[in-house]
Amino acid sequence: MKKNNLYLLMALLSALFFGMSTPLSKMMLSQLPPFKLAGLLYLGGAIGVLPFVIRGLFVGGKRPESSGQGKNNSLYIVGAVLFGGILGPVFLLIGLKHAMSSSVSLWLNLELVFTAILGHFFFKDYLSRIAWVSVVGIIIGSILISMGEGASGPVSALFVALACFCWGLDNNYTSLIDNLSPSQSTLIKGIFAGSINLGIGCFLTGGWGIPVSVFFIAVLTGCFAYGLSISLYIASAQHIGAVRGQVIFSTSPFLALIMSVFLLKEALSFYHYAAMIIYIGAIVLLMVEKHNHEHTHSIMEHIHSHRHDDGHHDHVHESLSGNIVHSHLHIHQEKNHSHFHLPDLHHRHSH
Repeated sequence: MKKNNLYLLMALLSALFFGMSTPLSKMMLSQLPPFKLAGLLYLGGAIGVLPFVIRGLFVGGKRPESSGQGKNNSLYIVGAVLFGGILGPVFLLIGLKHAMSSSVSLWLNLELVFTAILGHFFFKDYLSRIAWVSVVGIIIGSILISMGEGASGPVSALFVALACFCWGLDNNYTSLIDNLSPSQSTLIKGIFAGSINLGIGCFLTGGWGIPVSVFFIAVLTGCFAYGLSISLYIASAQHIGAVRGQVIFSTSPFLALIMSVFLLKEALSFYHYAAMIIYIGAIVLLMVEKHNHEHTHSIMEHIHSHRHDDGHHDHVHESLSGNIVHSHLHIHQEKNHSHFHLPDLHHRHSH
């Protein structure tokens, strides 16, 4: 198998593993309350990402203790754990308990909407007119699905929307953390959020009360869906590019919908099909957009994973190829240029 094909397969597996969590969680909710299940899923996620964190410590080299952004990074980590690890999954599972898994699978596209809106208004993540059309399209598709869910539809959609709002905050917080890799932040989130939710669940139900078989299925699901999935996505995106990686990962809700139909024997309605068409159009619009203009980078010092063939990292290392991903404290000098870019750590400028 060619190397690029291998990374494309990794991205597809990432989407598949993440998508399978929705129908499998729906099945487990008949035996576990939302807090307990959320805790086990995220603890499983920590287990799934642990090998990649250990590998990164040896491959990426030693890191300095501070990048000068310690206070902000700590706040971002706390925000990611609270919203992305504790509140988000519980809201999702409450909504999933009272709605079809196929509907929830598509509603999860709202995470993209909230990530974009919160990023635009609070995190200097610019949205163009095309991006706004995409956001509106996903909202319309979500309303259509809630109409097909009957009386419980709006309430379930509200809880899933709250989950996506929390994950939108999580995504923006995580993107600003400059001294931890995505795998490391996922490990921290999994350990702390998983333990807290599991503890709350045990307190509310008066004890452990988790069947052994369900325990292992939940942890294994989290290991693949919230741990290995993220690690595979990161590894593939580093080689095939963030845009291609995101395009492939955006198939996750649709893969989840297919699994819901086969595993749970759910029947799709007109509203599902209409929403799918709108969602696909909205995602395609967002992915084909090219944001390109002249901009200036200010002097900046920080830590993050990077490579030297991206046009932004021109410091020199002895015996290190430009396409090798590594991490250390480094300084960017002021630079003015024009190119296609996304709102990453280096492109949070105003428009």
